[in-house]
Amino acid sequence: MGTIPPNRIGMNRRTFLQIIAVAGAAGSLRFFPWDPTDTAYHVVRKSQPMMGTVLNLIVCSRDRDQAEMAVTATTQRMLAIENKLSRFRNASEVAELNRTGTLARASDELLAVLDLADLIHKKSAGAFDITVLPLLDLYQQETHPLMVRQALLEERERLVGQQHLQIHGRQVKFSETGMGITLDGIGKGYIVDAGTTSLLNHGFEQVYVEAGGDLLVKGGKPHGAPWKIGIRNPRPQTTRELIIIEADNLAVATSGDYFQPFSPDFSLHHILNPRTGRSSKELASCTVTAPTTALADALATACMVLGGDDAVDLLGEFSDCEGYFVGKDLRIRKTRGFTG
Repeated sequence: MGTIPPNRIGMNRRTFLQIIAVAGAAGSLRFFPWDPTDTAYHVVRKSQPMMGTVLNLIVCSRDRDQAEMAVTATTQRMLAIENKLSRFRNASEVAELNRTGTLARASDELLAVLDLADLIHKKSAGAFDITVLPLLDLYQQETHPLMVRQALLEERERLVGQQHLQIHGRQVKFSETGMGITLDGIGKGYIVDAGTTSLLNHGFEQVYVEAGGDLLVKGGKPHGAPWKIGIRNPRPQTTRELIIIEADNLAVATSGDYFQPFSPDFSLHHILNPRTGRSSKELASCTVTAPTTALADALATACMVLGGDDAVDLLGEFSDCEGYFVGKDLRIRKTRGFTG
């Protein structure tokens, strides 16, 4: 999943309300609520800009006041983590690392994300790489991204490689000047997981936390009904049946070439192969289901780079992880255990 920098969104009140009206559909997934006539439960919802997208929290409770307090506390917790992990926040740990090349004392949250990123990097044979930022910046700064010269790509590629990211205790530093990291493909998922944990710690077992298509559901809806989550069609101009996942304890994340395209035909977009500096030509989108949103988020990004058999093999390395792939030719492929 990509995170759009706040200054590229132009988030005014009208835009915000439009996004709220199609929350989920504007990302990768759609949520289908339960029957509003069920008055035995209170449904507390909160939506607000966060992480370059819109955060949506839903809590089902018999006590509205307690639920609203929990939602407020959870939102504050998620914002606090965003302030550490977002490269767009000047005072964040990631921004400091990118600016100075070193971070003397990383937080538990950043270290946890870096640890998972390292695992996915190794399991994916380098397809997932958080040091891809110099390449991403190159395309975002170019007026004509498709015309970026190979020499410029090769210059930036020398700054890419998680082996150049050194962690000693709480110290994090780059071994090469000019490096930078982006947690766009994993940080949002981690923050969604943290929000869900906060709600569970407040005693609420039926929750839905979503941000830009990365989501985690727990406990099902009232009376035991599962949550229903629809997977977005990456090419909405074409007609296709909506795929629906039913779950009561599941994380789901989608990566797609349509989130931040650099070319009108989606051949070049924000998900870059760190070894070539280009986008994969095979997949239009990849949806991954997993036990945690951070894991689903990172795996979806890696699968977009790998494509085909390699993506299926990668998911096979992790317990309870499944995938649904849509090719640029709109052909569907999914892992054996994917249900939807």
